Amino acid sequence: MTEPLFREDPYLKSCDAMVLSAGVEGICVDRTVFYAMGGGQPGDTGKIVRANGDAIRITDTRKAADSSAILHIPDGTKPLPEAGETVQMSIDWERRHRFMRMHSCMHLLCAVIPAPVTGGSISDGRGRLDFDLPEPPDKEQITTRLNALIEEDRQRRLRWITDEEMAQQPELVRTMSVQPPSGSGRVRLVEFDGIDLQPCGGTHVASTGEIGAVRIAKIEKKGKHNRRVIVEFVDN
Repeated sequence: MTEPLFREDPYLKSCDAMVLSAGVEGICVDRTVFYAMGGGQPGDTGKIVRANGDAIRITDTRKAADSSAILHIPDGTKPLPEAGETVQMSIDWERRHRFMRMHSCMHLLCAVIPAPVTGGSISDGRGRLDFDLPEPPDKEQITTRLNALIEEDRQRRLRWITDEEMAQQPELVRTMSVQPPSGSGRVRLVEFDGIDLQPCGGTHVASTGEIGAVRIAKIEKKGKHNRRVIVEFVDN
């Protein structure tokens, strides 16, 4: 098992860890600050530094097939560490922070457009959500409302409920294509004060003001009842 330190504190940039196993499929450690790809958010990149000073470049982070461990994918240019070895883990923070900002913005977009979400993804500098909507929403109106919520600088809070409590509140789930991260006995809820509350395992900023100005880049028709809304940072 890998302890995901980012789940409680997404602002951790590095940590020491013990190697549990290492192979071409990835390096597994007992604790990590690296977010594993999931929920539309890409996996972190960064480096693992061994005691001898070798820096192993990590090009992606994924969950193991049974989701019990987090695998850090090496670029293959350096020898792998051995089980039991202590290493230092460091993420590419600026990249991660852009994902945090955009992921939080996607939660605000859910509040601005009150329709079921059929899909979504986050990339560097932009994100998109697909909504079950017969008609396209107004591009300028959404941009204005999103930026207003960002400027209000509402605080983000985390809380946990049991799997049973989650099952009793299906209305909390906004994304039809992605199931909430349950199965461990409890589910993490991400709340932006007075704006949005939903289950999510991703990394988020501490308050909406940290997101920065955004704009709706495009609204696309992806089916009779499916509209794709693409958001990007103004400072791209």
